[in-house]
This record gives sequence, C-alpha cells and structure tokens, in this order.
Amino acid sequence: MAEKYTAAQVIEAIRGSKGIVSHAARKLGCSRKTVYNYIDRYVTVAEALENEREDLLDFVEGKLLGEINRGNITAIIFYLKTQGKHRGYVERQEHTGADGGALNIVVRWPEQDADADA
Repeated sequence: MAEKYTAAQVIEAIRGSKGIVSHAARKLGCSRKTVYNYIDRYVTVAEALENEREDLLDFVEGKLLGEINRGNITAIIFYLKTQGKHRGYVERQEHTGADGGALNIVVRWPEQDADADA
C-alpha cells in the first residue's frame, strides 16, 4: 500500500508541535494513529518527535529556573524535592502504631481463611 505522506512531510508537521502528536496530525489532516505509524516505521520521524519534546523540556526548565531566580518559593521547593533528594530534600512519611508505638502486622495465608470457615 502506498503511503500518503513522506517521512519528511511528517517530520515537518512535527516541527513546532512541541511534541504533541495530535498537533502534527492536524497539520497533515490525518489521525494521530497515522502519525504514530510513521513514528514506529521511521527512525527519523521518531527522532524528530523526541527532539521536539526535548526542546520543550529545555524551555520549561528555563522557565522554572527563571522562577527560582525571582525567589518563587514554590518553584524552589519543587526543584529541591525533585533534584535535591541526594542532599536530603525529600518528604518522608513515618508510619507507627497506636500512640507512636510499633506497628502490629498480621499475615494471614489464604488456607488459614479456609480453615476458619470450616
């Protein structure tokens, strides 16, 4: 079966899409499934999509750093929680039993339940 688009046409449609396949499909006038088929079939098309997504990630990281530079506390906390884990910037939840005591864990096997029913 002849293909409706060339790989180059699909790549051109991906450019400027920010990696959103439905945007590329809209430019071509086809379904997302068609674009995904080209992504699966052609390494160059898959690379174009990955490049678009990486470019967007670079852009967003730049915006985050700009907010950090402006002193945006939410951005600072987000960055520390995601990038500063190795320095201890993690939220940790501790689980305890009643009044802060040890947890009492009971393990039951399915056959124990069957014995109880008998």
